[in-house]
Amino acid sequence: MEIVRFKDLCIDATDPATAGAFWAPALGLELQTLDDGDVVLRGTTPEQTVWINRVPEPRKVKQRVHLDLHAHSVAEYEALGATVLPGWDTPWTVMGDPESGGELCVFERDDAWWAEHPSASRLYEVAVDAADHAAITAWWADVLGGEVEDDGRDFSWIQVAGAPFESLVFQTVPEPKTVKNRIHWDVTGPPGAADELVRRGARVLRAPDDVVAWTVMADPEGNEFCVFTEEP
Repeated sequence: MEIVRFKDLCIDATDPATAGAFWAPALGLELQTLDDGDVVLRGTTPEQTVWINRVPEPRKVKQRVHLDLHAHSVAEYEALGATVLPGWDTPWTVMGDPESGGELCVFERDDAWWAEHPSASRLYEVAVDAADHAAITAWWADVLGGEVEDDGRDFSWIQVAGAPFESLVFQTVPEPKTVKNRIHWDVTGPPGAADELVRRGARVLRAPDDVVAWTVMADPEGNEFCVFTEEP
């Protein structure tokens, strides 16, 4: 049984305006600039919301969380300012966004695919680097109420109820996590959900206070996420 539900996504940026100008068309969402200069992207459901929040620190290392996108062509993302990153031997195209150079993966789909998926979201997957993909996928499947899928390669995934993407994917990589993730997801649950997550191996990074009404947490591999409490 699920402990929490997917709520929305958040992206850190030193320049939210530039990031928003890219991610809004890249994800097919509407852009709204907030009074403090941060940006929010909205779709047809609350779960499609993406918050783009200003942070002081620039991106210095490969992103441990990145977004995979459905695309008609790589060229359409180049036209939005993304650049193809060299050195990747993959069936998809690894690109850097125009705000920080943060990685994203573009999966080109032909006309037949788009005809079969006329209402497909541009957001395909949320992908996460992991020290042990099997263990962390099982952890998130447990707290989100999903089923683990694993075909024996170095990654596994879950389908997240209510999420505006197909899968939350964890892939084992050799390098450890060293800095705060620049992309994270928010979840929502009943009162006491944060305490239950701690009992299951998460830890609290920041409790609710006079500034934030949510709980900032880290999963067992240190991936940050925020827990919002539903009204009883």
